[in-house]
Amino acid sequence: MSMIGFLQPFAEYGGEWAPRMLDAARITAAISLWGFLVALGVGALLAALRARKHWLPGLLAQGYINLTRGVPLLAVLFLLYFGLPGIGITMSAFVAGALGLGLCFGAQMAEVFRAGLEAIHRGQREAALAVGMTPMAAFRLITLPQLIRIIAPSLVTTFVALLKDSSLCALITVHDLMLEGRALATEYFLPMHIFLAIGLFYFAIAWPLSLAARVLGHRLNRRRAGAA
Repeated sequence: MSMIGFLQPFAEYGGEWAPRMLDAARITAAISLWGFLVALGVGALLAALRARKHWLPGLLAQGYINLTRGVPLLAVLFLLYFGLPGIGITMSAFVAGALGLGLCFGAQMAEVFRAGLEAIHRGQREAALAVGMTPMAAFRLITLPQLIRIIAPSLVTTFVALLKDSSLCALITVHDLMLEGRALATEYFLPMHIFLAIGLFYFAIAWPLSLAARVLGHRLNRRRAGAA
């Protein structure tokens, strides 16, 4: 097959495929964003539990992290969407997908928060408390701004990983890019062309974010080197 012959279906059907893929891409972006927000909340909660002085909260948080790391994301999605209705809990495919992504990636987010907090010298918080700041004010004014700068590249990288894994949500009937690709492949009998186009859609979303994470990481390293 010549290159011209291979590209011909894109020219012939691209006008029909593009609107449907764009609509599906919006769903992929939406479920990835909501999953990421859930992961942020779960990660922050786990990080707070691990920071407690009592041993039990830290043990529970570490147990959750170990459990979610050992369970495939697809199993969690199936449990939420197909399993929970057996005990009377039902949710839409979109909600189950976003929740499953957030619960699984929350463990990774907890590690991101832990690494960021460990990179901040504890003496800064102690100094803030010594001059009369409350613990909440010290966290909000001293710790949090530094934490955001430190973990920003890792947050973007985690979002990119979550975005790619969101394709598994097609298996619980979320009408995202992957499910739309399967529908188009069934209609047009051109799976190679269609899934190549789907892959390019994911690449167009993920690659700029990966570059942004790399740039943020380089800038952070330069600032640390300058401060040293």
